[in-house]
Amino acid sequence: MTPQRSSSPMELPVDLPVETCASAPFDHAKADVILRSADGVEFRVFMLFLSLASPFFETLFSLPQASDGASDQEMKDGLAVIVVSEDSKTLDSFLRFCYPSTLAEDPSLDNLTEVLSVLAAARKYSLDLIERKVCQALANPKVLETEPLRCFAIARNARLKHETITAARHNLRRPLIPALFAEINLITASDLLALMTYHKKCIIAVQTLMKDLKWMTEHYGSLNGCGWLVGRNNESYFNDYCCGQGTDKRFFPWNTAPLAWWTTYMQEIYELLQDSPSGDTVRAAADRTIQKVRSATCAACSGRVKVAMTEFSNLLALKIEEVVTPIELEMDF
Repeated sequence: MTPQRSSSPMELPVDLPVETCASAPFDHAKADVILRSADGVEFRVFMLFLSLASPFFETLFSLPQASDGASDQEMKDGLAVIVVSEDSKTLDSFLRFCYPSTLAEDPSLDNLTEVLSVLAAARKYSLDLIERKVCQALANPKVLETEPLRCFAIARNARLKHETITAARHNLRRPLIPALFAEINLITASDLLALMTYHKKCIIAVQTLMKDLKWMTEHYGSLNGCGWLVGRNNESYFNDYCCGQGTDKRFFPWNTAPLAWWTTYMQEIYELLQDSPSGDTVRAAADRTIQKVRSATCAACSGRVKVAMTEFSNLLALKIEEVVTPIELEMDF
């Protein structure tokens, strides 16, 4: 006789989440309603806080309740259970915005992967405060400096006009052809084309500055206004081009050959600006030039290059800003 196998414990279907309790402050014993996330985490919350923060919840909680036994409303520990479509991570962030700051600090939205889901919840539950917080997160300079394309995609997907345009402007610091990024599926091919077209128009506008140095000669007035450019010392004599003489006639202000290192700088940014038309591009190149000149053996140039190139690169960055600002990102919102 074959021995019978003992029956194994019944297992829950894999598609049903195991119910767990959220962490503080959403585990309070005196809470008066339970929100259950899509992944089965139960948040024990106070209706008052949610009603004050969200018109959606204010309306929901003000609806007349059915008498006992006359409703299919799920109850647990005497509390109504409301099932929501958001996962626990999104719901946790959303609820922290609803609670007083003395009970729950506002969550950080530095992680861009969380921004879109939190924004969707904010719009669903009519909580304008969160939408403003999301906009602030997308406009954070630190985030924009490192992740302009991701900010653009999220802002565009959410139809946030100001944040989309701001991200496009910051993306001018990056190459014209973007590398693959995680949120690219949030935008359409038309969105990407509009971004690249905007970028290209800015490149063309900036190139006019490099082909005509009138903005430079007008600013300095004459060669006497920037004697450092040709190696002129404080006694207004020429120092025989102490660091060599440039030969690229594209960069001959006042039809005069400048020092070789300045010509090299101009040649470098001429190429860089054809991909990244931003004031940051010329400032970063100026910093590299300052380091190179200071590491050379010319005492005259190394002593004045920082002041001279900082002023010059700031001037060029300002002119870049002036020609780029009128260019519009052609996109409907």
